[in-house]
Amino acid sequence: MTVPSPTLSRPDLLHDATLPDGTRADITIRAGRIAALDPVGDRGAGDEPPVGTTIDVAGALVLPAFVDGHVHLDKTFLGSDWQPHVTGGTIRERVAAERALRERVRVPTAERAAHLVRRIVALGTGHVRSHVDVDPQLGLSGLHALVEVRERFRDVLSVQLVAFPQSGIVTAPGTADLLDAALREGADLIGGLDPIGFDNDVEGHLDVVFGLAERHGAGIDLHLHDGGESGAGQLREIAARTAAVGLAGKVTVSHAYCLGDLEPAAFARTADALADAGVSILTNGPSGSMPPVLALRDRGVRVFAGSDNIRDAWWPYGTGDMLERATIVGLRQDLMSDDELAVAADLVTDAAATALGLPDYGLTVGARADLVVVEAASLPEAVAAHPARRLVLHAGRTVAAEGRLLG
Repeated sequence: MTVPSPTLSRPDLLHDATLPDGTRADITIRAGRIAALDPVGDRGAGDEPPVGTTIDVAGALVLPAFVDGHVHLDKTFLGSDWQPHVTGGTIRERVAAERALRERVRVPTAERAAHLVRRIVALGTGHVRSHVDVDPQLGLSGLHALVEVRERFRDVLSVQLVAFPQSGIVTAPGTADLLDAALREGADLIGGLDPIGFDNDVEGHLDVVFGLAERHGAGIDLHLHDGGESGAGQLREIAARTAAVGLAGKVTVSHAYCLGDLEPAAFARTADALADAGVSILTNGPSGSMPPVLALRDRGVRVFAGSDNIRDAWWPYGTGDMLERATIVGLRQDLMSDDELAVAADLVTDAAATALGLPDYGLTVGARADLVVVEAASLPEAVAAHPARRLVLHAGRTVAAEGRLLG
């Protein structure tokens, strides 16, 4: 393959690409979009020949750019000194430990977030949804930092921001007003955190979240760690509220560990409520209980994946590689056949793009040319081995090559 010079170039043709279905094609790109997908060497006689750059990818796999459906750009320690992990018990204890730790980190939020953005773009991610802490201690400082990062990197990455009440809502007076302000000052969605487990007030917590969503016309993405029937009951309440206010397709529950430890009847009841209401479930493939991906998909629930925390106070792990994340989910869920490995890939591409409401996404004619060229001969191989990224395009422009951000 001929690698572009270290500037943002606009290739007109990716020659001899392997598509996710295993076929080989020439991908024509015009005005930042996929203009044609032709069998190799079989472009129509009347087609205009490509003018400019042709990149021969020599049979490498081409995928739509990865989508990280859940990350915390404001929390990462990347770009600063290594921080030894501090263990904690409850979510509230870990929030307090994080608060103390982040006071010791002197590298500004925007700089650390930019460090992570460069890494994930080079690994082929084109779209992220990032939660950002909004609480009485931080105010909107974290949000403003990520709004700055979003604008700075807008030509290589699209970023959705979720105003996340990491310290609770009901138990943190003033947070509701801060969340309201956050949605006026750059946040795209409203978040939430364990209405029972953290705030011990499901009605009060969800009244604020859904009220702000209606007021601002915003989507919702809540963290839910509570297990068992407590968690399942909250999921059904979220589904009922989603249906009542017409937010189908605009509500996500992140983590939803409880779905992995329910009895069959309770699982079916809860999954059907989520599917009927159009509530999506996000997982990062955690240790311990997690949502059963195939069983949820079989019942019509959209499931997608994200990194969650990357090298921060919550855990020291994380690379930002969404193919690696697909591998982790696949291992946790015992996804072994080629069809099941394709499901794992879907969690970080099409399913995630649909959950985030991304327009014109995919590897189809007319879609935005947000693409990643992977050093693999097939989709199952890419998930099983999460190999190197040769080339990354955003809106038809080369933004990274051989694992390095350009420009």
